[in-house]
Amino acid sequence: MISFFKSGMPASSRTVEVGWVIDPDQESSFIWEAPRKLTGPEARTTHAKGVSLCPAINDHEARLFEVRCPIDLHLRIGKDSKGNPGIIGIDGDQATIRPRALINVVSAMPQAEWRHSHRPIIQAATPYHFLADEPVYITMLPAFYNYSERPLPGFMLGGRFPIHIWPRPLVWAFEWYDSTKDIYINRGDPWFYVNFETQDPSRHVRLVEAQMTPDLRECVMGMRGVTNYVNRTYSLFGTARQRRPEKLLVPRKR
Repeated sequence: MISFFKSGMPASSRTVEVGWVIDPDQESSFIWEAPRKLTGPEARTTHAKGVSLCPAINDHEARLFEVRCPIDLHLRIGKDSKGNPGIIGIDGDQATIRPRALINVVSAMPQAEWRHSHRPIIQAATPYHFLADEPVYITMLPAFYNYSERPLPGFMLGGRFPIHIWPRPLVWAFEWYDSTKDIYINRGDPWFYVNFETQDPSRHVRLVEAQMTPDLRECVMGMRGVTNYVNRTYSLFGTARQRRPEKLLVPRKR
């Protein structure tokens, strides 16, 4: 059992180490890029009162990490032969991704599970796992610093959970407000952001690539598919905490 769960957080340092892993069992894992710090604006003013010198803005941007889209998501919402909502790739024969591969990445949730009856929700599973060996919460956010000439016809659904207990893979979910309009996200576009909360909010995060160790794999397998069996996965945090080894984050050496 890891000690900080019993006796408080370990001795503080100026940074918190957070690991990221692209699951090596994911098919075509090379299409998924490493998460990176948010890319800053191209032009910066030297004016003493310029926005680019605002400490609040700079501190906020420095804490955001960007995940880029691995494929071209040019999508339309439709219905299958049974009348259920389905995803249509709108590029046809010119698409960069094969239809059978697209459905392995993106799917429409059953209509009964939508928040609003006329707003489809689609989701894309990713192979990204984030983890830590001290209390850290992750929050998924839309890529709100990315300007697009084709605005998305809805918004991304964010999420927040403790990666020191529950290092599950991230899922991109999108609520489609205007289903008469298509989604255009290109491969390499900023897809979503993540940021991290620690017990001391003044500390910054150092992101490191981690190994998918046998201990981490066991932890990941323990939480895989639990939503098929229970409604409130947070109720399983106690079990996950008890079964967690003392160390999960093992930096990868390349």
